[in-house]
Amino acid sequence: MPSTYAELKDQVANFINKPDIEQTIDTFIDLTEADIKRKVRHWKMEKRATVELDDQYSRVPTDWLESIRFYLTSTPTSEVQLISRREMFDRREGRSNTTGRPEFYVMSDGAFEIYPTPDASYTAELLYYAENDALSSVNTTNWLLTDYPDVYLYGTLTHTAPFLGEDARLPIWAQLYQSALDGVNMASEKSRYSGSGLRMNIRSY
Repeated sequence: MPSTYAELKDQVANFINKPDIEQTIDTFIDLTEADIKRKVRHWKMEKRATVELDDQYSRVPTDWLESIRFYLTSTPTSEVQLISRREMFDRREGRSNTTGRPEFYVMSDGAFEIYPTPDASYTAELLYYAENDALSSVNTTNWLLTDYPDVYLYGTLTHTAPFLGEDARLPIWAQLYQSALDGVNMASEKSRYSGSGLRMNIRSY
């Protein structure tokens, strides 16, 4: 299995028996990485960022894909909850766009819109899924290629099929790619809960 960007391109070229389309393979890898952004959520993609909330809008980290947890670290610690745009509008309309301690947020025009609008500067911590470092001739590897090279290999092969007219092999590569994606996400879930059993809370009446 490939462990570097160059090895990945060589193996793809060998699979399709087309050593003369190296630049096109670059595009297929880019397309695979775009698909990976949508479909892979692994604990190795988790990042923390400290955010100062002092305005109605707060900038989102440039590598942000999806929020996991957002909470104020200013005493007392409290969660900033995600709500819908409709609910945000209703709250601002119904309470005359009040200011106060942040309680809710929504994605708006590439930023977090905070409600109530902060009446002071509040420190928050954002735990989120971040984009993986894209492969290139300069950045030759990343954790996903190292740990799960089949994701990159079969994903790239899947994108070569329409270009080459390989209709017969497309379902095979697509199935292997999907299986590899499922394996990444499943491995992450297993890692989260390894080492201790889940506890069941029993409510008494």
